[in-house]
Amino acid sequence: MGSIETLVLLQLVYISSCMDQLHIVYEWKQLDFQFPSPEARQLALDAKGFIPENNVPMGLEVYEDRLFVTVPRWRSGVPSSLNYINLKDNSTRSPVLVPYPNWAAHSTGLDGKPPEIVSPYRVRADRCGRLWVLDNGKIATLESNTTKYPPSLIIYDLKTDNLLRKYVFPEDQVKQDSGFANIAVEDTDCDKTYAYAGDLGKPAIVVYSWEKNDSWRITHHYFNPDPLACDFSVKGHNFSWTDAIFGLGLSAPNADNFSTLYFHPMASYNEFSVSTEYLRNQTVADDNFDAFKLLGSRGPNAQSSVSFVDRKTGVLFYSLVNLNAVACWRTSNNKYLMKNQGRIYMNEETMVYPTDIKVDYEDNLWILSNRLPIWMYGKLDLNEVNFRVFSAPVVHAISHTACDITPRSDILEKFVNKAKNITKDIVAKVKPNSSTTTKPITVLLTLSCLVRFLAT
Repeated sequence: MGSIETLVLLQLVYISSCMDQLHIVYEWKQLDFQFPSPEARQLALDAKGFIPENNVPMGLEVYEDRLFVTVPRWRSGVPSSLNYINLKDNSTRSPVLVPYPNWAAHSTGLDGKPPEIVSPYRVRADRCGRLWVLDNGKIATLESNTTKYPPSLIIYDLKTDNLLRKYVFPEDQVKQDSGFANIAVEDTDCDKTYAYAGDLGKPAIVVYSWEKNDSWRITHHYFNPDPLACDFSVKGHNFSWTDAIFGLGLSAPNADNFSTLYFHPMASYNEFSVSTEYLRNQTVADDNFDAFKLLGSRGPNAQSSVSFVDRKTGVLFYSLVNLNAVACWRTSNNKYLMKNQGRIYMNEETMVYPTDIKVDYEDNLWILSNRLPIWMYGKLDLNEVNFRVFSAPVVHAISHTACDITPRSDILEKFVNKAKNITKDIVAKVKPNSSTTTKPITVLLTLSCLVRFLAT
């Protein structure tokens, strides 16, 4: 192959690779915390109150100038399970975590009472300036000395960081195997907000009404795991998970102020939906079994954990656990088919186990990856980066994918023109006096790149 064709090929490969438009904002080999003093940190290390290798970030959320990070107490030695990072501080890419709202909220009282915050997996900041914390209530679940407290919803005022309300789930809504790991918040009306908490252990959604300060439990067979989708493989670790309803994503409200909840079990290849009209009342939900819809399949080996809907573009983002990837689907597309789903990011080193996905109120996509299966079934290499936070504007993240809000023909035209211009520039540089007529091999390379593009 001649030098011109080689350069063209390299440039086209570069264009294709640029479809992964996320950039890494933060990365850690190991987590650390902002202790009151170096002496306090050393005391925590000596007393095993802080065991660095046992701390793994699980959830994230962004509100104004803070990025919230949850660190569940799956093993002992987690000093603070809800924290934040100051986004205005650019002094390091591996910042220490600041306990939220303070250290006292994570400490057991002198009377033996549990801490205010026990072990949340994921949180959600609503447009009303409140932080909703879904607290799983379990400590050391991966160890023999597991401690269990009732799961709860803890709501903070993000302007003052004061506790607004702590709602403990009623006993009849918590089962023996219950596990609450994900939350969606419908905040169309700040006084009539609803929270939806998925129970992945005993399949159900617990719906909470802010106005009524009450909750109810809804069940449906679509919440159950698929027995044929329980086998996972990540970075050489093969394991079986039977997690039920996991991914929860809420659309923008319709004319009647009801949203669509998109959901899926983790052990499943399928995506489902239901209008919140049927979730806001347990009787209505029970009487309208067919209101829950099967949308379609992500395809083989495409189990997904978390998901999130960008209400502005209507794009549903979701993780692909086995594929070390994050994908998308435009909810305005009435067909949930593999060809209508786009790839946002895929990488077998940096995106191992994408564990949380959010879109902030400035239209930026945020993703956290944490290598969880390696941590659970093997051992993290502390000489490598293990945890990463990615971000990009939503419109950039979905660019040149099936989820792009630009008309498809316009995308292809821009792509072809860019390839032609690059070819002309390279030819002019390598052979200034030669014709810029595109050779057959260049055409083939361009078509090959377009085929790859259309396949995304």
